[in-house]
Amino acid sequence: MVPADQGGGLMRADLLADPISGLDEALAAVDALDQALVAGLLRPHPTQAAGLTELAGAVAGSPLAARVAEAAERAAVGAASEDHFVALAAARTALLGSVHDALMARIEEATGRPRGEQTAPPTGSGQPVNLLAAARAWLAELARSGWRGIDHDVVAGSAQVISAMLPDPALRRLAALLDGFAAELVASCPGAALDRVPQRRWGDLWSRAMLLTLPGAADVPVTGVATGRLLPLGVDLHEHPTAAQAQVHAVFEPADGAAPRLVRASVSAAKPDTVVGAGLWQLLRPHMSLLAAVSEGRSMDLTDMPITAEGDLIWDDQHARPSEPADAFATARVALPTASAPAPTPLDRHPARIAVPVFLEGYIADRDGDALTFTVAGHGVAVDADRVPTAGPLTPDAVAASSACIGLLRWDAGTFRVQPLAVETTVRKKTVAVHAGAWAGGTTDKAGVKAEKAATDTTAVLRERAGRLLRK
Repeated sequence: MVPADQGGGLMRADLLADPISGLDEALAAVDALDQALVAGLLRPHPTQAAGLTELAGAVAGSPLAARVAEAAERAAVGAASEDHFVALAAARTALLGSVHDALMARIEEATGRPRGEQTAPPTGSGQPVNLLAAARAWLAELARSGWRGIDHDVVAGSAQVISAMLPDPALRRLAALLDGFAAELVASCPGAALDRVPQRRWGDLWSRAMLLTLPGAADVPVTGVATGRLLPLGVDLHEHPTAAQAQVHAVFEPADGAAPRLVRASVSAAKPDTVVGAGLWQLLRPHMSLLAAVSEGRSMDLTDMPITAEGDLIWDDQHARPSEPADAFATARVALPTASAPAPTPLDRHPARIAVPVFLEGYIADRDGDALTFTVAGHGVAVDADRVPTAGPLTPDAVAASSACIGLLRWDAGTFRVQPLAVETTVRKKTVAVHAGAWAGGTTDKAGVKAEKAATDTTAVLRERAGRLLRK
C-alpha cells in the first residue's frame, strides 16, 4: 500500500504468510463431507459415515449441533431426507464461513482497514415454494447418487425446474446457479469415468444451491440509497461458457461527508460460447454506463442509487452521470486506505468470495517460469496473473514489469494472492497505467479495435443464423 509519509499505511505482507489457528481443521471437516458426496449417500460406506461424523463434530459447539448430528446419523445409514441434506449443507457453509471470517480478520490486520457492521439477512419471500421444493428434491437426488454416480438421466431431472425458474426474476439467482451446475455435470457424464472429481467445487455449488432453496435465502435486500461520488478502481471480468459478468470495484464518497467505503457494481449477460475476450464488452456495455466511465478514467456522481448492505450497487443509469476525471491510482493512494469494507451476508461468507481491493508499490517483481511474486518489505506475495482477462491490454508481462499495482487480494489453494486490476509500468522512460478494464467502454487501441471487430463479426454471424432458424 502507500507509504505512511504519503498519507497511507504499509500493508503487513508478513501477516499474510503466518498460519491461522483452526483453519486446517475446519477445511478438513468440509473435505470429509465432500469426499462422502463423491460416492453418494444412497448406500454409504463406513468411510463415508466417518466423514459425516467428522462434519458433525466440527459444529458440535454451534446452534446447528443437534440438527447436524441427526442428519449425519441418518445419512450414514442411507436414510437422509431433504431436510437432513439441508442441515449438512448448512454445516458445510457455516464452517467455510468461519474460515472466511478468520481470513478477513487477517486481511484487516494486514491492511489496517476496518470492516463494516454485519446486517440482518432478509426475511420473507414471495418465491414459489413448489419450484424451490422441486429444486431441493433434485439436489437431494444428486447427493444420493454421488458425483461418481451421475449420468444424463440424473442430471436431466433439473431441466424442467430450471426452465420454470428462469422467467421469474425472484428465482433467477438460483436458476442461474442450477443451470451452470447442471451444465458442468452434463459435460462430466458419466461420473464413473471421471479421472478426477472436482469435489470442493461441486460441494460448493451443491451446498449453496441447497440453501438457496430455502424461502427467502435468495432475496437481495436493497437497504438504502447512495448519493455521492464514485471513484472506480478497476474491473474484474468473470467469464463462463454461457454467461459473463463485469464487476467494477470502487471507492464511494458519500455526499454527506461520511467516511468513504468500498462498493461494487456488477453487470451480467448471457452469451454463446463463441463470444470470448474483448467481445464480452459488446454484450455488457449497453447495460451499464459505468463501464464507459472506467475506460475514460472518470468518476461518476450518484443520486439515490440503490445499494445493499454488502456494498453492491443495484445499478441504474438513471441514478448516475459522468463527472470529472479521476485517476484510479490517485484514488488507490489517497482514498483507498481509509475506505471501510462492507460485511457480507451469512450465506456469502466463503473464502472463494474474498476479493479485497489493495494497492501495492515499491515492490520487487520476481518471475520464475509462470510463477510471479511481488516482494513487499522483504516478504513475498503471490501474484495470480492467470486471472488477468484477455479482454484488455493488461498482460502478465506488463504486471511483471510494473512498479505499482491495484489488485484484489484473494485466498486460493491455501495462499493469499493478488489479482492485478491495473498496474503502473515504464514505457519509453514514461510511467503509464495499464488497466484490465481499459476496453470496457470502447477503445481506439489497435489491439482492442482488432479484437472488437473479430467479436462483431462472430456476433453478426450468430444473429444471422438465429434469424434464419426463426424464419424457418
